[in-house]
Amino acid sequence: MKGEGKRNSKCLAYVAAFIVFQTIIILVFALTVMKIKSPKVRFGTVAVENFTPSTTNSSSFDMRLVAQVAIKNTNFGHFKYDSSNITILYGGIPVGEAVIAEGRTKARKTQKFDVTVDITSDKLSGNTNLTNDIGSGYLMLSSQAKLSGKVQLMKVIKKKKSGEMSCTMTVNLAQRAIQDLKCN
Repeated sequence: MKGEGKRNSKCLAYVAAFIVFQTIIILVFALTVMKIKSPKVRFGTVAVENFTPSTTNSSSFDMRLVAQVAIKNTNFGHFKYDSSNITILYGGIPVGEAVIAEGRTKARKTQKFDVTVDITSDKLSGNTNLTNDIGSGYLMLSSQAKLSGKVQLMKVIKKKKSGEMSCTMTVNLAQRAIQDLKCN
């Protein structure tokens, strides 16, 4: 009889250890893999493809920017996003817009693609700061975008997430190049 009690308590200890081990595994899984984060949206590189100052008005221009957009998905599931817009602003006023087509970024990957933005100063007529900036040779622009979509884990769990981009850049008009590109 004494040997049987030891065997039962040994079996009970193994079962308890197994339950504790499984609980730790589930807890680690829930805190790492199941934690869904918002994707990061950033400009990689931006190039000035075309810059045409107005011949009749010193505070008017047309410009084309080619920007590499990077969507970084750090989740263990893919991020499927809806169509969205990138807006380029001068002094808080929109001067250009480009469309980001709907798409999907794979799990734990960074998707990169180019977007072309045509910028015009037509909406900025009479802006004295624009005349001064064009005269100085440096144009301060900012950009905004928001990608909304769903992160899908294991084809079972879907959670709505959105990635936002807010960048500032300085366009060197003489060199037709971007300087000081900073994204938050």
